[in-house]
Amino acid sequence: MNELIIGNLVHRPLRSVISAFAVAIEVIMILSITAVMLGMLNGSREQNAGIGMDMIVRPGGSSVLMTGNAASASVKVADHLKELPHVTVVSPGNAKFTIGAQVENIFGIDYPSFNALRPFEFVAGGPFQGPDDVIIDDFQARTGPQYKVGDVIKILNHNFRISGIFKHGKGARKFIPLDTMNDLDGTPGKAAFFYLRTDDAPNSEAKAAIQEAVRKEILATDGMQQYSVQTRDEFLAGLTPDTLPGFKIALDVVIGIAVVIGFLVIFQSMYTAVMERTREIGILKSMGASRFSIVSVVLRESGLLAIAGIILGIAATYLLSHILHAKYPTQSFAVTGHWVFNSICIALAGAFFGALYPALKAARKDPIDALSYE
Repeated sequence: MNELIIGNLVHRPLRSVISAFAVAIEVIMILSITAVMLGMLNGSREQNAGIGMDMIVRPGGSSVLMTGNAASASVKVADHLKELPHVTVVSPGNAKFTIGAQVENIFGIDYPSFNALRPFEFVAGGPFQGPDDVIIDDFQARTGPQYKVGDVIKILNHNFRISGIFKHGKGARKFIPLDTMNDLDGTPGKAAFFYLRTDDAPNSEAKAAIQEAVRKEILATDGMQQYSVQTRDEFLAGLTPDTLPGFKIALDVVIGIAVVIGFLVIFQSMYTAVMERTREIGILKSMGASRFSIVSVVLRESGLLAIAGIILGIAATYLLSHILHAKYPTQSFAVTGHWVFNSICIALAGAFFGALYPALKAARKDPIDALSYE
């Protein structure tokens, strides 16, 4: 039987290659979309961990990624937050998600207070010198045209002069003055979030007590009862696919399309193969082959095609991630073992169900009719 299965695949090389490629495309679609989205989440988590804030305060209803939020809170909220016990630094900010030559977050910051959270480490140049200045990290500076201090770069359809290049890991790769971002966005005097640094504590329990006291003070303030107040750990823990409805919807759509592609191609391939091998099936059944044996032949054949496609798809995905990382070094791509396993299971399930009906149809063929088939 094994020789028969291999012979069937080799005898129809073009169909076998197309079927394997269809499964490979299914795997690539699943792994690539998860690699991009998980990479964005992981990159955002790593960047935010380096800001130096202990807590983050946002208007109610804000997205966990902050990138799609309109700046709706008055920057004067910062003045009130500074007066709270145990609060040492308050930095208002805004963020914009842009898609152009690359997918990125642009942060608008109040430089003195943001730098007070954790100072920038400049490798060239320094802070903003004017409203049309931008500071970028060293990764961004090495991307594309190899930026240097004094170069002009277009951000949010506005020309900015690079005043400084800093060491990466500060929340974003590009920072512009908050007032400038608000003017471009038509939201003067507004902020989308406030970073807080609280008093130091001798241990984690004392730090947690301080942060809880600050949270209660903020939520007890008139007009701020609906604000989101999170510690840094809570905020970073929220940067997961489960907390982002858009991620799950996009992933479900991609997986659905991928499964349909794999199912239809395997179904068409196996159904046509069964029709072409009607006489062969009749001979097998006349020699005593059971229905289970006939079903097994078809399913094992589709299984080999699926395995070949899975191996090709996983290899192509890792190659694609290396190519994309080389082309876009500022972007993160995360091909995880969890999603490799999921893609394998999904591809095998699609191949199984795609081949099941043709296999059952082959098993039900009457040997007399099959032998007389021309």
